[in-house]
Amino acid sequence: MHPIVIIGTGLAGYSVAREYRKLDRERGLILISRDDGNSYSKPMLSNVLAQGKTAETLKLADAAAMAKQLEADIITGKTVTRLDPDACTLDMDHETLTYGHLVLALGAEPVRLAIDGDGAGEVLSVNDLQDYARFRAALDGKQHVTLIGAGLIGCEFANDLIRAGFRVSVIDLAATPLGQLVPPAIGQVMRDGLAGQGVDWHLGQSVARLEKREAGYQVALTDGSRFSTDLVFSAVGLRPRTDLAATAGIPVGRGINVDRELRTNFPYVYALGDCAEVEGRVLPYVMPIMQAARALARTLAGEVTPVTYPAMPVVVKTPACPLVVSPPAAETDGEWQIEGQGMDRLARFVDAAGKLTGFALTGTCVQQKQALTKELPPILG
Repeated sequence: MHPIVIIGTGLAGYSVAREYRKLDRERGLILISRDDGNSYSKPMLSNVLAQGKTAETLKLADAAAMAKQLEADIITGKTVTRLDPDACTLDMDHETLTYGHLVLALGAEPVRLAIDGDGAGEVLSVNDLQDYARFRAALDGKQHVTLIGAGLIGCEFANDLIRAGFRVSVIDLAATPLGQLVPPAIGQVMRDGLAGQGVDWHLGQSVARLEKREAGYQVALTDGSRFSTDLVFSAVGLRPRTDLAATAGIPVGRGINVDRELRTNFPYVYALGDCAEVEGRVLPYVMPIMQAARALARTLAGEVTPVTYPAMPVVVKTPACPLVVSPPAAETDGEWQIEGQGMDRLARFVDAAGKLTGFALTGTCVQQKQALTKELPPILG
């Protein structure tokens, strides 16, 4: 029997391999990584600067240790350039590999903004452990960091950088932070919480131009204002990696289209994690990935198991403004109902039938997370 091949050694790839090995220790298992295959916790990258963590201290295990643990072959530093799902083969650097089942755990890549100016090509982003190492090195001797993007990751990095002693400016087109996750009133609480720690907000703005200077950069905003900064960091979001699948004839939307069994239109090709779109949903968070990994492992071991997603609130790592959010599905018709004052707010999203379908909690109200989660319907039952 040909081996199971997993492309990707991030949380999704390693998790499905680990879950599969709990069920089957015999079948061949191969993982292919574009980078060094180190195992680490990606969610930690946005909140460990203040703790003095380096890329090396964040590493949990190298590829050799993971290969031993998983009883697998792990191929590092290789890029898969072509899939042939009909023949069950893939090409990587002039080598062809045949698989029995293929798992696409390709992850996502940072969205690249179109910015004018000679400094645009030097905007940093952090999407993996190697990026984090470069980011930490770039911070050496710097004082003022400008973040583009006030979403979840942008807010977490802003909080971490402030705690690490940097001056921080944040730019975002939206009027309030976290505009795609929470109602404006909750976004204002986040804005005020981080402003209280020293974050300088430039909301309702975008970067019109970024020019290099002898020391650092000059940022020109769309309202005509300008300011100097030492480093510019983009956290405007991630885009699922879908090109490899699309060129192989696998349908893609926002992510690689898969059914409840995480199967593509080819019977032996699956996808999960940040690159996958499950019944219209792309959920780039830890808990959905773990749910998918457990279900897919059982399917690969011969027990076909559709994935289910219970309600899975996200804890935002911003000590300056504790926040837990369980956003309603995008298509839900309803309204936000908000109570509380100051930093302590409880926002419920109630649908047309009067049922709770989402919430956002700040400050001391985060203590109500467990009780409210019990009231929520599953994301995918």
